[in-house]
Amino acid sequence: MNISRIAILGTGSMGGAILAGLIKSGFEPSNISVTTNSDASATALAEQFGVLTFALENGEDANQMAVAGADVILVGVKPAYVTEVLADVADSLNDDALVVSVAAGITTAAMQAVLPADVAVVRAMPNTPAIVGLAVTGVAPGSRASAENVETAKQLFETVGKVIVLGEDKIDELGTISGSGPAYVFYLVEKLTEAAKAHGFSDADAALMVNETFLGAAKLLVESGKSPQELRKQVTSPNGTTERAIARFDQTDLTAMFVEGTQAALARSRELASGK
Repeated sequence: MNISRIAILGTGSMGGAILAGLIKSGFEPSNISVTTNSDASATALAEQFGVLTFALENGEDANQMAVAGADVILVGVKPAYVTEVLADVADSLNDDALVVSVAAGITTAAMQAVLPADVAVVRAMPNTPAIVGLAVTGVAPGSRASAENVETAKQLFETVGKVIVLGEDKIDELGTISGSGPAYVFYLVEKLTEAAKAHGFSDADAALMVNETFLGAAKLLVESGKSPQELRKQVTSPNGTTERAIARFDQTDLTAMFVEGTQAALARSRELASGK
């Protein structure tokens, strides 16, 4: 991996997942610095992973101390605080450092504007299955990022799943699919579970049926090499029960519903970029 030392600013669910992925991949814990809001969480991370931790409640210079000597800085704070945090650490960054942000809606141009001219920026959009090492991450370089910078970011996110390299003009759209996608899946699981309970199954049995069905279907899709259309047709016998259910689903025009939903998510991403 093309990383000697990395700082992770903000170790919430995503920053924490990437930290765990790095450790699992064999990255040396002593070469990782992280920041958290509280001293308690900093202590817990130090004990769990053996990394160097800094708590913001112990001093306003926590982020500055964390980035000292790091060649890669992963920014895991909420979008509203990204440029503020980068401006705070700008003078503490190594020459030719690489900043990688996982914040939705914050452009590389906005980040570059508060950073030294020799600091490259890459935007990344991982999804929450990073927690179990099964993320899909979109990686988009800023105007200063070299091919080597992109490869470094790609290697970083491959510790928690698969990576797609794309232009920044597509990163927000990717976020509406794979970024928000787990929530869509959980929503479908939630609704099918409610349907099972409406048929009289207990909470436990309904959860078992639906959760394991989604897990098995996803595994079959990945391992079979077949398209979802092919697999759906295998389950759907002519004039059978499944065909009748799908015909009813089609009456709601699910394709249009998903297109409209992802368009709404994209509009919100653009609002975030404009500070709304």
